Amino acid sequence: MKKFTTIGIVIAVLIIVANTLFIVNETEQVIITQFGEPIRTAIKAAGLNAKVPFIQNLHYFDKRILEWDGESNQIPTNDKKFIWVDTFIRWKINDPLLFYQTNRSMALGYSRLEDIIDGVTRDIITQNDLFEIVRNTNRTLDFSVDFDIESIGDPIPDILIGREKIAEFICATAHPILIEYGIEVIDVKIKRVNYIDTVRRQVYERMISERQQIAQRYRSAGQGRAAEIMGRLQKDLNEIESQAYREAQQIRGQGDAQAIAIYANAFNRDPEFYGFMRSLEAYSKTFNNKSTLILSTDSDLLRYLKSIRGR
Repeated sequence: MKKFTTIGIVIAVLIIVANTLFIVNETEQVIITQFGEPIRTAIKAAGLNAKVPFIQNLHYFDKRILEWDGESNQIPTNDKKFIWVDTFIRWKINDPLLFYQTNRSMALGYSRLEDIIDGVTRDIITQNDLFEIVRNTNRTLDFSVDFDIESIGDPIPDILIGREKIAEFICATAHPILIEYGIEVIDVKIKRVNYIDTVRRQVYERMISERQQIAQRYRSAGQGRAAEIMGRLQKDLNEIESQAYREAQQIRGQGDAQAIAIYANAFNRDPEFYGFMRSLEAYSKTFNNKSTLILSTDSDLLRYLKSIRGR
């Protein structure tokens, strides 16, 4: 029986020690509460600490820099352009006691952070035009060679604030509000800006129309170039054919002249023989195995035939 009593005492002591001592890590800070109320300031130093067992509770909060990536919000700009704005925030719990007193838990702290950041973002975005939110500097925009800058309508105005400054305004405006809840906002960035669905479809349709216009200009230029090349080709072809025809006619004329000269020379040497040869040529061109001619006896075609028969 004494043995069981000793074991029970040891277990009770261990439970009491376990509920009395606690460790605070390097990344943590702790608030001790008694009956739901904090009893002292936060413990931020890492190490071993003690509390009253059973009646005091521990609330751990992260000591590191945290991130918050909120949901996109539909916000109208000063120039009545409806856009989706997505912000990204770095923050930390700089006063865990105040954070616990005003928020009680991390979930409520995130909810309060989201409400305040969204409200401040909406207020600042609605006070600025769209180009101020999109652009960050007044650098000269570089367009591709096929882009018609006149198609964008009015000239792009110079920015006075810019996207980075607007993000800084959001951070500076939200900081004094959130510091009252034990939250320190370190940095705010506008992660993404986009048109709402209806406007985005209109923008896409305009982009498609511009691309089609550019494609049509390329096709027109290509067709004009093709017509120019075909016209020059046809011109060169006509010149070549004309030159070839002229040279062919010259060669044919020279050949005919030489043939006439040969015939004339042969005729002058022996007119009778020349007449005989020409008659033979006429016979070969006129007669064949199926030819039937009816000629008079005084026909020139029969003159050499009759003379041969007479011989």
